[in-house]
Order: sequence, then C-alpha cells, then structure tokens
Amino acid sequence: MQFYKYQGTGNDFIILDDRNATFVLSQKEIANLCHRRFGIGADGLILLQDAEGYDFRMVYYNSDGTVGTMCGNGGRCLVRFANDLGIAEKKTNFIAVDGPHLAYIDSEKIALQMQDVSEFININKDFYIHTGSPHYVQFCQNVDSVEIKKQGAQIRYSNEFAHQNGTNVNFVELLGNQGIFVRTYERGVEDETYSCGTGVTAAALITHIQEGYQSPIKIETLGGHLSVEFKGDLINGFHEIFLIGPAEKVFQGEITFR
Repeated sequence: MQFYKYQGTGNDFIILDDRNATFVLSQKEIANLCHRRFGIGADGLILLQDAEGYDFRMVYYNSDGTVGTMCGNGGRCLVRFANDLGIAEKKTNFIAVDGPHLAYIDSEKIALQMQDVSEFININKDFYIHTGSPHYVQFCQNVDSVEIKKQGAQIRYSNEFAHQNGTNVNFVELLGNQGIFVRTYERGVEDETYSCGTGVTAAALITHIQEGYQSPIKIETLGGHLSVEFKGDLINGFHEIFLIGPAEKVFQGEITFR
C-alpha cells in the first residue's frame, strides 16, 4: 500500500489516496499503522476520496482506529496533499464529516474555513464548545506545569461527557498581544498531541468571548504557530472562521501487510 505522511504544526497524519475506493483496513490495522513503535506512527489516518460536487472527500480515523470527528490540522494537511496531487490549486472545496469546507492555499500556509459556531456552555469556570469536534476549554496561569495527560483524561472520561464518548480538552494560557498558548488532550489519541486544529479554534473563540481578544488570534502550540481569524460575535454567532498555518509533506513510502 502506498502511503504519505504529512504534518501541520506537529500534528501528523498518514494519508491515503483512496479515489479508487479500495480502502479495506480494519480498526486494528489502522491503529497498528498509527502506532509509533510498531507502525508508521501518526495522530490519525486520513483518506482522500472522490465526492460529487466537491474537489474531494475527507474521511478521518483517530489513531486508535475509530472513525473521528472533524480534524482541523488534518484537513489542512489533506488540502496540501490535494495540492501536491494537482487536484487543488489556490482554492478548494471539499466535504468532511461535519459538512463542506473551503480552503485557500499558498506555498507557506493553508487557510481552512471551519464550521460556523453559535453557542457555548459554561461549566463552572470552564467552557465547552463544538468546532467540528467537541472541546472543553480551561484557562491556566502556567500551561507548562499542567499534567496534560492526567488532567485531560479526567475531564475526557468524566460522567458529564460520557453520553457523547467524551471530549477533547484544551488548556489555555493568555500571552497578551492577542496571543495564547494551547496544549490539547485529544480523544481517540488518548494523549497530548503537538497541536489540535479544532482545539485551537475552540480556544481562540472562547478567548474572544471571555477575554475580549480580537481576530486574528495568534496561537502557540508545542508544534508551532497557528492563527485563527473570524467574524461575528457571541450574540449573532461566529462565521468565516479560518484556521491558518503550515502543512507539509514529511515522506512517502510503501507498506506490506503480513
């Protein structure tokens, strides 16, 4: 099987060209491919498929092999892959599990439009918001001191989110000058990732609501720098939300299943 490896601010993905609709791997086989000791290693696996009325379809699997919700950095990486294949040039429209997406492409960055957001929930001093995937947002004084895997898992597996198979969890530190530092525990990876696109989008919108930061909001992650641009407000809802940052090919290869 021919595969491609892409990364966006350290969030890395195995990508397969499945326009011939030949993908037949099981959940276990996907998890094995994503395993960082016994496989290729990745935060998830993405298929690029044909889709009527769109340039392509995005199908996303978590690193544990389960079908995932929307992945922002994965979407940006798939757009770069489509650009490398010649399917998309400066602009593309594709369909994902959460609906249609528009993206703009240049040599340095991919700007991916996320779904509109019109509501959030206060949970004590924290917040819950859905940006294509469910996200819990907690502000911290010093994100570096947070035990992300331990504290993230406690929230992810809490009774409050059991009805929806848990939630992703973001820990956010205000940096000033319209900037934030975000670390994310990802559901389906069950650990911290270097970056999470839907997570930083959630963190940016909540930071605007809670702290008054204005678009564009600059985001620092373990894997690099992103920005989130948006229009609208809490009363009227947020629209034209764009997740912007680098996405690049790491390598490609072939793997034989035994």
